[in-house]
Amino acid sequence: MNKQVPSTQVSNADDPDNHTMPLLDHLMELRKRLLYSVVALLLAFFAGMAVSQHIYNFLMQPYADAMHQYGGTQRMIYTHLAEGFLVELKVGFFAAIFVTFPIFANQMWAFIAPGLYKHEKKAILPFLLASPVLFVMGASLVYYMVMPLAWKFLLGFQTTAAETALPIQLEAAIGDYLSLVMTLIMAFGIAFQMPVLLVLLARVGIISSKALKDKRRYAIIGVFVFAAVVTPPDVISQLGLAIPMLLLYEISIVFAKMVEKKPEDIVADGSEAGGDDTDFNEA
Repeated sequence: MNKQVPSTQVSNADDPDNHTMPLLDHLMELRKRLLYSVVALLLAFFAGMAVSQHIYNFLMQPYADAMHQYGGTQRMIYTHLAEGFLVELKVGFFAAIFVTFPIFANQMWAFIAPGLYKHEKKAILPFLLASPVLFVMGASLVYYMVMPLAWKFLLGFQTTAAETALPIQLEAAIGDYLSLVMTLIMAFGIAFQMPVLLVLLARVGIISSKALKDKRRYAIIGVFVFAAVVTPPDVISQLGLAIPMLLLYEISIVFAKMVEKKPEDIVADGSEAGGDDTDFNEA
């Protein structure tokens, strides 16, 4: 009898029914988690402002390299008095979002984890760990591969006085350039979250690998529309986003098939749960 007590205690600790709280307590817990996230964001913002010049140089490097190769004005401009200051704020905020994304995800996990069963935690946790890795992979792809090619292509439309009646030179505004670069980095990072989203939806039974296969043609159209909207109007950057997304879609189908619930698993889960659910929303 005494040997069975520890196992019972462990199973009770893993049961979300033992972590029930009134709705007000849940709201207080959510406020605490959001407060931690906001404090981390503010601290990261001020740290980003302190090193904004280094971040600016890093974001500017692909453009500078393309300018050295194709020529041009070799400078950036700003077109209104406060633009330089606003750019520093934008760079600091961008760095803060990038750095605190794992912290925000960790706080949200700490909020929802007590309302999950042990097998549900095991199913979701790997995807939460993969999410920041995929985001960095997407950001790295656009920075190291797509942007250098796209900038070289777009700068190729400059002309000299010998080629046209008047030379055509790019005078890029610093605010416009950084807005474009940040949009591309965020777009590629978010797009690379697609496998996490699709596999999680397959895990909980909302979609299936068969449905993903059947809707592949619509997914292809959707991917190219998304790429056309969030990237500059050039073929290189659009294909640079669309092709990896299509590959990730195919990878998602494979992993969705591995994790999706079979009919016998659904029956087993129902019998184990005994019709009980979490009291996460109980007032």
